[in-house]
Amino acid sequence: MEKIQEIAIIGGGAAGFFAAIQAKSLHPTHQVTIYEKSKKTLSKVKISGGGRCNVTNATYSIAALVKNYPRGNKALKKVFAQFDVHDTIAWFKKNKVELTTQNDGCIFPVSQNSQTIIDCFLNLCRQLKIEVITEAPLTLLEKSDTGFDLTFRDFSASANKVIVAVGGQPKINGFDFLKSLNLKMVEPLPSLFTFNMPNESVRDLMGIVVENAKTRIQGTKLVEDGPLLITHWGMSGPAILKLSAWGARLLAADNYHFKVQVNWLGNINAEVANEQLTAEINKFSQKKIANQKVVNIPSRLWDFLLKKIAIDTSKKWAELGKKDKNKLIDVLVNDIYEVKGKTTFKEEFVTAGGIDLNEIDFNTMQAKKHPGIYFTGEGLDVDGITGGFNFQAAWSTAFVAGKLLD
Repeated sequence: MEKIQEIAIIGGGAAGFFAAIQAKSLHPTHQVTIYEKSKKTLSKVKISGGGRCNVTNATYSIAALVKNYPRGNKALKKVFAQFDVHDTIAWFKKNKVELTTQNDGCIFPVSQNSQTIIDCFLNLCRQLKIEVITEAPLTLLEKSDTGFDLTFRDFSASANKVIVAVGGQPKINGFDFLKSLNLKMVEPLPSLFTFNMPNESVRDLMGIVVENAKTRIQGTKLVEDGPLLITHWGMSGPAILKLSAWGARLLAADNYHFKVQVNWLGNINAEVANEQLTAEINKFSQKKIANQKVVNIPSRLWDFLLKKIAIDTSKKWAELGKKDKNKLIDVLVNDIYEVKGKTTFKEEFVTAGGIDLNEIDFNTMQAKKHPGIYFTGEGLDVDGITGGFNFQAAWSTAFVAGKLLD
């Protein structure tokens, strides 16, 4: 019979619960306890995906999957080889959570309600007799003869093994409880954030979504595409959030002051745009410019762009001169906006930074220098782009850590 051990899970979020359930399922005689610093557990799961919880993404090839992680992609190959997207879907199905895949590859519970995921985890914890202690911030973790001593704000505890699942921390001092272990850290920075444009009147179009825009950080090789949302502070949506993830450290170094180029027509270049525009203009030559769009973008955005380049909309399309036509093509495929600042998603923030990846054996998720302590999820210097990839990394790293392999 396996010797009874105390297993401490630090953090009551997605990775913490998943690791706890895995550990208790594989080692039923062990006492597994989740310690959460706040009053509520799984709070990020609750609000993620607009309250629907985007649990993973239908990127089934590991080679393709790892390309969605600006940091940690090579290390994650070892983890995904043990627990990938197929395994995530199978795990939830086994535990009576049916999932559905959207056209963009994002996978949600059929219920479209994150509470379905929360209830699944809480029910499993009750069935497995996993103890959950809230309002228990850990202030110090130290090695002992039998494992680890844990000092919380109001009490102390000990454990034979520890799984750290604290999630991303906005500042490096969020990892102060680990200082006795002398682990190398990477300074945390926001990874997924929206672009603030305080000096740009495009903000007046808040609420408009362009389904397939292409975006680029001027002066860099960073290019992304996807839906773009105009907000009251600037721009958001996958086309922007993916740029923010890949450019997290670069944009921070520029103090979040840069220019973003937007192609409102997606992957259509100037040459093709000219051909298509010419055909549409010929088709509607006797229509007034004000009354006839010649590209498939939202009407309010179309009117805004015409005003931006000062085209006389009282004219007919047949009267549009070559100069104005070139201006129109340019603003459609190469529109430029000044970004000054960022906005993060409060409780839903994602960070670049955390435990340096060289400190971890990704075959087991164990700290190389300290047998018996394991790390999961975003507390590592691992982060994914928007679309369910951060949750997939959480499930996979937690699954491996929960094996408690030495």
